[in-house]
Amino acid sequence: MPTTKQQDQQRLRIAMAAARHMSESGVSDFQLAKRKACQQLAVSTTRNLPSNQEIKDALREYQSLFKADIQVQQLKRLRATAVEAMRFFQQFSPRLAGDVLAGYANEHTSVELHLFAEYPEQISLFLMQEQIPYQEKQKRVSYGNEEYEFLPAFSFLADDVGVDILVFPTTALRRAPNSPVDGKPMQRADLKAVERLATEA
Repeated sequence: MPTTKQQDQQRLRIAMAAARHMSESGVSDFQLAKRKACQQLAVSTTRNLPSNQEIKDALREYQSLFKADIQVQQLKRLRATAVEAMRFFQQFSPRLAGDVLAGYANEHTSVELHLFAEYPEQISLFLMQEQIPYQEKQKRVSYGNEEYEFLPAFSFLADDVGVDILVFPTTALRRAPNSPVDGKPMQRADLKAVERLATEA
């Protein structure tokens, strides 16, 4: 029977291996990163797995150890792109979310924006009018008490940087979905806050 210390060490090893997959290979799904890490370490994929937050913490540590200089430059570029995109979509009350806001971003990261519109078609029409090629899909988001819904999502490239848009109804401006990292309401920032972040970066 493994001791508590051995279990903690295994969780840390899995978290670090998962973080390495996310940083080096661009894996963005936590469950996939955990499976790849377990396969690499030849351990069970069903027991003693690290939480998503533990993997995020390991990712921050990995990037600070092995990619400190380049990660700072990548984050600066991504936040500058986020500012441009938010100005472009200003009529839809854009909010920045995800790794670019949190500071975990790397060369595989896309800018994640939340837009707010009465009808999702307003976003697709706006993109078409601006002659921006895009892909459209649906994304599941969850809220407290296990409530969830599917929202329209759009993605496109801006100067080789991926921009992912999630479209919320205008009534949801002050109701953030759960973060996939810790299950708490997702952090979001408006244009002024992101402009300050871009300047600091």
